Amino acid sequence: MLEFIQDVIFSITGKNNITYETDFIKDLQLNSLDIMNIICAFEDRLDTSIPTRDVWQLHQVKDVIAYMQKHGIQVP
Repeated sequence: MLEFIQDVIFSITGKNNITYETDFIKDLQLNSLDIMNIICAFEDRLDTSIPTRDVWQLHQVKDVIAYMQKHGIQVP
């Protein structure tokens, strides 16, 4: 799952060295548009929908993984 997230983030931002502890704002200096683009890429690649209210709770890569597991979102 981490590799999938790394690929999505790299495809949108060109940034790599993503770990479980990577913070989208503090470590990657992403803005809200960047974060929404990443979430949209997740939604497109996983054929799912993530409500906007949930997006703002996802601060680190580990938050995304926990969210996906909690909601039964499977990585191909």
